[in-house]
Amino acid sequence: MPGGTARLRPARHQGPRRAGPAEPAELDAALGEFIVKVYNNRVHSETGQPPQARWEVGGFLPRLPESLEQLDLLLLTVAKPRKIHPDGIRFQGLRYLDPVLAAYVGESVIIRYDPRALAEIRVFHRGRFLGRAICPDLAAATVSLKEITAARSARRRELRRQVGERASVVDRLIAVHAPPPASPPTAQTPAEDQPVPRLKLKRYREE
Repeated sequence: MPGGTARLRPARHQGPRRAGPAEPAELDAALGEFIVKVYNNRVHSETGQPPQARWEVGGFLPRLPESLEQLDLLLLTVAKPRKIHPDGIRFQGLRYLDPVLAAYVGESVIIRYDPRALAEIRVFHRGRFLGRAICPDLAAATVSLKEITAARSARRRELRRQVGERASVVDRLIAVHAPPPASPPTAQTPAEDQPVPRLKLKRYREE
């Protein structure tokens, strides 16, 4: 209407729509790229040097683990107890397989995993690293029945070898600590030259 106040309407946003939340892998890649390329090469407000340059000048060499398995123990802090079933390890509604697990059916193990990558888990038995179990639903790797049978046979041979070694050690200890055998008693035989006494008949004289 003439002379009336014009009713303002908010202008529609013509730019691109806001994207949805990033996936964990994308967020991890973006964060890593920022730390390596931007943060480490930018002058720090307190030291006056980029963190990368300050690190290189110091000449500090970190102590590295002896193996990748020990590195997994340091990085994969999430640990869960699980039990090995005939069909593998069940975790988070998924099933994880590896030929080595077939030899430890019924045993309790500790698994370590990366929450961002559940396609595989690390399996530890009594503090010893067994291997990496793969989830067939999340990875393309599969385990054949032949590999499972071979792993079980190898485990049985190893157990028999350990039992044989322990039995031999026990036998040696028993032989060392056993008392000497007692000598058998000697049988006493009569002398051959000793005369055998003869019985004499008594005679009576008739009156």
